[in-house]
Amino acid sequence: MGRYEDLKQKIADKTAKIGVLGLGYVGLPLAVETIKGGYTVYGIDLATNKVESLKAGKSYVQDVSDETIRQCLNTGRFHPTTDYSVIRQLDAVSICVPTPLSPNQDPDTSYIVSAVNELKTHMKQGLLITLESTTYPGTTEELIQWDLEKLGYQAGTDFFLCYSPERVDPGNPRFSTFNTPKVIGGTTDKCVELGTLLYRNLVETVVPVSSPKVAEMSKLLENTFRSVNIAFMNEMALMCDKMGINVWEVIKAASTKPFGFMPFYPGPGIGGHCIPLDPMYLSWKAKGFRFHSKFIEIAQSINDSMPEYVLHKTVEVLNLYAKSTKNSRILILGMAYKPDIDDLRESPGLEVYELFVKNGAKVDYYDPHARKFVNKAGEIVESIPCDFEQFRTYDCMVLITNHSSFDYRKLADLGVAVIDTRNAFDGIEASHIFKLGMAVTLQQREVKVTLPA
Repeated sequence: MGRYEDLKQKIADKTAKIGVLGLGYVGLPLAVETIKGGYTVYGIDLATNKVESLKAGKSYVQDVSDETIRQCLNTGRFHPTTDYSVIRQLDAVSICVPTPLSPNQDPDTSYIVSAVNELKTHMKQGLLITLESTTYPGTTEELIQWDLEKLGYQAGTDFFLCYSPERVDPGNPRFSTFNTPKVIGGTTDKCVELGTLLYRNLVETVVPVSSPKVAEMSKLLENTFRSVNIAFMNEMALMCDKMGINVWEVIKAASTKPFGFMPFYPGPGIGGHCIPLDPMYLSWKAKGFRFHSKFIEIAQSINDSMPEYVLHKTVEVLNLYAKSTKNSRILILGMAYKPDIDDLRESPGLEVYELFVKNGAKVDYYDPHARKFVNKAGEIVESIPCDFEQFRTYDCMVLITNHSSFDYRKLADLGVAVIDTRNAFDGIEASHIFKLGMAVTLQQREVKVTLPA
């Protein structure tokens, strides 16, 4: 029996041993679904604290419960480890390592390169390799296929190679790894056939495409689409601010059209691992073909400018109360990049915090999910407790993340000036609530220039 037929049989009868390289927001949920699919899983991560936590039945990913980890361990088919040499025992591996941007805003593929180096050291022939890390079109071939073929291995014969972009949305109660359709492209027909066969045992729907480049591009298209549309709405918010029009009411009205319109919303900036980074991966790759994407670069510029706009809006509001930003006490409400999660990656709130500090404000934050972060000075900043009487003592509150657990009516009733960047206080009419995308002077008809007691 050849390598292809042998692996196909192992996948079908679930005797294949699967490795997941990287046990973060993407890799850990994938490992869980692979175990649920009936396979033995070796989860590999260089972070000793993560591996020890999993061995103890403790999860560090919000969407994966401790109980789920314990259930996986109880099957006897989950083996967290820091030892890459277990690759020698495996029949398939999924690479789920980070792909950040460098300080120069270029793709940093060093984690993929490191994983591939471990594969070259420990792999056996007949291994199915699937890259899930978000990256630019051509990565799968350039960083994996070509490297392995230099060693004498042939894709589609000695090893099988696919790309299947992760589509994890942290905190989404409706869509998980299991029920989110999975795009997959292989370097040969046999590669995509084996990859599709495996993933169909892990998730509800698999969508095969003609090549890894198509799969890689599809992921970047998804998030660049969102980035461009969010940027457009942010620009509309800036325009409506100048015109004295309520941008939130405009979006609500436009959303009543049953065709030809899809609502996106402005905010204090973009966050998470995908939207701030993915468009830059695509733009970087396009420049290699002497193609400059004006949409991507303009969208990125607009989105990057929103924390400065939040600062400007806060300055305007404090001025109404005869206060300057310097020495004002500001409370940031919410620091995670989206509601009801603890994920701080690329959160615009972090930049807003630094801007307030740079301008001399005394800044605290409250977030029931994201309990601490490290500021640019290298200091640990911790969330203050929820204390409404304490909240009343601030000069203003800036809503960055619209967590569902926030009591917006109670916050409004404090009488403290609020800068609402998410329309979280929708339906609460009060002269001290100021919204992003609305002119401060036109929005507030009667403003007392004394601070609440």
